[in-house]
Amino acid sequence: MPELPEVEALAGFLRQHAVGAVVGRVDIAALSVLKTFDPPITALQGRDVTGAARFGKHLALDCDGLWLVTHLSRAGWMRWLDNPSATPPKPGKGPLALRIHFFTPEGLTPAFDLTEAGTKKRLAVWVVNDPQEVPGIARLGPDAMAVTEAEFAEILGGTSARIKNSIVDQSLIAGIGNAYSDEILHTAKLSPFAASSRLTPEQISALYAVMRSTLADAIERSEGQDAARLKGEKRSGMRVHARTGLPCPVCGDVVREVSFVERSFQYCATCQTGGKPLADRRMSKLLK
Repeated sequence: MPELPEVEALAGFLRQHAVGAVVGRVDIAALSVLKTFDPPITALQGRDVTGAARFGKHLALDCDGLWLVTHLSRAGWMRWLDNPSATPPKPGKGPLALRIHFFTPEGLTPAFDLTEAGTKKRLAVWVVNDPQEVPGIARLGPDAMAVTEAEFAEILGGTSARIKNSIVDQSLIAGIGNAYSDEILHTAKLSPFAASSRLTPEQISALYAVMRSTLADAIERSEGQDAARLKGEKRSGMRVHARTGLPCPVCGDVVREVSFVERSFQYCATCQTGGKPLADRRMSKLLK
């Protein structure tokens, strides 16, 4: 799933390539992707693109006061096309969900695609007058790159949830997902199962610093990258996430995994849990 650094990079890419253009034809390949119908998505046509923004993990395009907002979910992505096909796509064919065409001041006619791999279609698009009309944006907590250390400490002190769950809860802190939370907790040497409210002030301060530095480093690596290369850039910077069975780059211990129904997370027992493997419910059921 694209998280704060990747969505910020995509917003920067749109600022560079789409701002100043005029929205042309809108091709809908998957009607289910649209979560709003008033204003209609056709209302974007003919509008100047005046900005691009990120709200947590939501990507937004400002079309002269009318906003196109998308959440890419787990398998969605944005793809820029310098020479898009003039033929409208056939609905229901392939991963394409939506294509937005543009006319640039230089006379070019690029477009961008919103695509989604797999069969579980969760990619969502809204057309709104105010981004706060999007339910997921309205409930966001402070952004992970804007929250102060004092606010961060207050947020964690107010929940008994495990720290892994707390820092991916968008209503508490916006922008962090499964991958970067694994990296942040590994660098901070914290167990994903640690209770948020029981962290010491020193642990909270260290976690805050690691969160900011991890995300800032990822943003810096992502800046200026073509949209097609962002996924690879994200993977290349991971130390434990999606590296189950490989050696931890810090201590050499094997990276372990805890699996749930639709997701999993990775950690290093030596670095984070005093050498004790965490309970994996999936494996526990298999061993019974």
